[in-house]
Amino acid sequence: MGKKQTAVEWLGLYIKGITTLNCDDIIEQAKEMERIQIIDASATAYEDMFGANGNGYGENYYNKNYKN
Repeated sequence: MGKKQTAVEWLGLYIKGITTLNCDDIIEQAKEMERIQIIDASATAYEDMFGANGNGYGENYYNKNYKN
């Protein structure tokens, strides 16, 4: 199964295709913010479902599904 593409990754590729401006730093900042949101959301969902600490689960979920 292939890795999923986030909305920020898609937008970054789109922006790079329509402008000559160097937006790499801004895109990387947005991707890091989105990564943290995905990790936090999946850890919270794990905690809600299983009543256990989901700290490591969020990072594992992100790496399995989104990390290239």
